[in-house]
Amino acid sequence: MVRIRRARLDDLQEISEIYNNAIIKTVATFDTKQKSIEEQKEWFEKHGERHPILVAEIDNKVVGWASLSEWSERSAYSDTVEISLYIEEGYRGKGIGKKLTEAILRAGKAEGLHTIIARVTEGNEQSIHIFEKYGFNHIGIMKEVGRKFGKLLDVYLLQKLFE
Repeated sequence: MVRIRRARLDDLQEISEIYNNAIIKTVATFDTKQKSIEEQKEWFEKHGERHPILVAEIDNKVVGWASLSEWSERSAYSDTVEISLYIEEGYRGKGIGKKLTEAILRAGKAEGLHTIIARVTEGNEQSIHIFEKYGFNHIGIMKEVGRKFGKLLDVYLLQKLFE
């Protein structure tokens, strides 16, 4: 049974392992160097009630996480966030991403956010499908903006507006 809850600092090791695996094996992130716990702690501390991090747990093991991060430091963007979603390799395709997405969207709406932006690298059809399912609309393509695994990659921009 999957349990979704707010992330705690003591989840950071498992969150980092999931993210670092994505760095070295996927194009889901354009980070190319694994993150240290210290770097991840700085990231964690930039989040809070308005910018939550949620984890998915199975049998007390973190198997995925989602976050809403500040889109820009400029104050006019204060109601706009970027969504991130990562699932541990052996748990993908089991509906965990959908449950995390539902929960993080509820949290964002409860915080009075207005706009959520998703950046999805080409080839990541599962993420595009999840975001489309939850009302994100395609708003553009950034052509060849990142290089990973020796290939220039496009990034699709999707947006959801809360009403």
